[in-house]
Amino acid sequence: MAHPLAPFIPVCDAIAALFSPHAEAVLHDLESGLIFHIANAFSKRRAGDDSLNEAGFASSLDQPVIGPYGKTNWDGRRLKAITSVLRDRDGEPIGLLCINHDVEAFAGLFDQLKSMIDIAAPLPQSSTLMAQDWREAVNAAIGDFLAEHRTTLAGLTGAETDALIGMLEARGVFAIRKAVPYVAEILKLSRATIYNRLGAIRRTQDSASGKDLS
Repeated sequence: MAHPLAPFIPVCDAIAALFSPHAEAVLHDLESGLIFHIANAFSKRRAGDDSLNEAGFASSLDQPVIGPYGKTNWDGRRLKAITSVLRDRDGEPIGLLCINHDVEAFAGLFDQLKSMIDIAAPLPQSSTLMAQDWREAVNAAIGDFLAEHRTTLAGLTGAETDALIGMLEARGVFAIRKAVPYVAEILKLSRATIYNRLGAIRRTQDSASGKDLS
């Protein structure tokens, strides 16, 4: 028997193809809590990954469309997202179709038109839809760091990379299971390198706080 979300796969693929490379379309399976399908995946997620939607959220999905709302991609790029609630014949929510649009690609155009278009207001933050997606928090933190230092992931110096890892450590990111491999993939570093730099940062912090390391 075909999966109930299977008929929506062509919809995802069509949206991604039409707006490629600036949009990805994601099917979330509410029953399994996993990503069922993803097209033009630029968010480093794959089918089978955890959706990380808030537990029990399906029971409160009373709106057919959620958003648009703002998100941050793993590389700090701003995304504008919208979600459609998919239901079975009985009207019960079975899935979510999320479209993430990379608005950063149009930043140059916005700069040229800013005298005529008001773009000062930030995109609204995501609702509780993705409240428990720790990757969103990591993406936002990295985006803040890159904006503050006026650099990109590719342009990070060694010192800036250490500062970024230190900032993520201070925010408790590395206490989250699977956070190290996720950050390592974003920074294009090995897990061993992340752990080594974390160890050095923690030793420095312990030394500064006067802890006995013997």
